[in-house]
Amino acid sequence: MDFSLFAHMERLTPNQSHEVLYSEFLDLCTMADEGGMRAIWTGEHHGMEFTIAPNPFITITDVARHTKNVRLGTGTVVAPFWHPIKLAGEAAMTDLITHGRLELGIARGAYAFEYERLNPDLDPWVAGQMMRETTPLLRKLWAGDCAHDGEYFQFPSSTSAPKPVQDGGPPIWIAARDPNSHDFGVENGFNIQVTPLWNGIEEIVDLKNKFDASRQKFPAMTPKIMLLHHTYVAANEDEATEAAKTLSRYFCYFGAWFQNKRPVSQGLIKELSQDEIDANTMMAPEKLRRDLTVGTAQEVIDKIKRYEDLGYDEFSYWIDTGMSAKRKKASLARFIDDVMPAFT
Repeated sequence: MDFSLFAHMERLTPNQSHEVLYSEFLDLCTMADEGGMRAIWTGEHHGMEFTIAPNPFITITDVARHTKNVRLGTGTVVAPFWHPIKLAGEAAMTDLITHGRLELGIARGAYAFEYERLNPDLDPWVAGQMMRETTPLLRKLWAGDCAHDGEYFQFPSSTSAPKPVQDGGPPIWIAARDPNSHDFGVENGFNIQVTPLWNGIEEIVDLKNKFDASRQKFPAMTPKIMLLHHTYVAANEDEATEAAKTLSRYFCYFGAWFQNKRPVSQGLIKELSQDEIDANTMMAPEKLRRDLTVGTAQEVIDKIKRYEDLGYDEFSYWIDTGMSAKRKKASLARFIDDVMPAFT
């Protein structure tokens, strides 16, 4: 089992300094690197202070300056917001700058809020089709002299400039949920990243079963599968209970952004009342305490052992929680010092 960190800047109130938030983000990245994690993942989002990540390639090139060994991944770029030639070139340039440490996670995107602003003609189905057209083109553009006449993109013979440092280009990961997405990724030799969110072990098992079914259809392919999950390693039971309350608040805001019905001003969504948070039983603290990778060090070890037994290759610690930098760093330190050694 490999371990990685999934992190962004997250700004919840107007009085938080972006400079301070970025410094705190870098502190987490250096902890992951020095602690022996395999990779750091950071994504792409637009116009949302909830998740600040307008271009992961810029972030990754800076994180590379502050780290030594860790792999650096986009988790994920939103394919329909990119032209394939531009995506291939920027990924290759990032691979060059990071001395071959880039991994390229790709998704169709999830937020209607972003679709409305960057490409109002998009819906999830069209976005998915654009991702499926774009992603196989990347390796062809990295190889060079690729012409394309597709449904969404058409261009004459083109070549990524520069070329990636890694032979064949950076490893590609596809964010997958439904069986067709798993099939698409596995058939093309891409790794798979799954995110069960708040639905617990049942969905973790279901997503792995979908991956295994795709592997059976395409037995010549040997992709890896990564589980991305919100995690908190508590010092004791009381702290685990408090972490579940904070995660409940985080997921209520996550759901509000996803539903795209609430007013947004200056990149901040209209504040949820405590009554609204309490009424959201799907995100109740006791449910999240059970279904996320939250608990004391031994409880977290036991949960991840189960994921390992299912056959997951990598566990990515999703640290975006709306918690203070102090709490995030304390939990990550316990994960590195007390949890990871159980898997070596």
